[in-house]
Amino acid sequence: MRTLTCWSVATLAGCFSLAAAACENPALISIPEGKTSTLEQMLAAQAQVKAYQAKMNEYLACIDAEGDAQGEKAPADFKALVVNRHNAAVAEMEGVAAAFNDQIDRKSTRLNSSH
Repeated sequence: MRTLTCWSVATLAGCFSLAAAACENPALISIPEGKTSTLEQMLAAQAQVKAYQAKMNEYLACIDAEGDAQGEKAPADFKALVVNRHNAAVAEMEGVAAAFNDQIDRKSTRLNSSH
């Protein structure tokens, strides 16, 4: 029984490492401070956010495809890993969008107060 358990753990670890290797999480981007940045910097940041979101959507599709490829035969731990990776990616995307929107609000406040 111990051999079977060790083999199962090794197989599951192999599945996790394949899952980690197949889908690459895009690097986080930096967002300029809205109060001190130029309009050009904010527009460049907007383009970076859009590119980041597109890469993250590809990452999410990859994660989902990995989970779908394993189907119902996948171990529960693998399914949980896929769900956790998906949820973490969505939370990260939401965080980046919120941070960018916050800096846009700060930029707008600065522009409105200077008039």
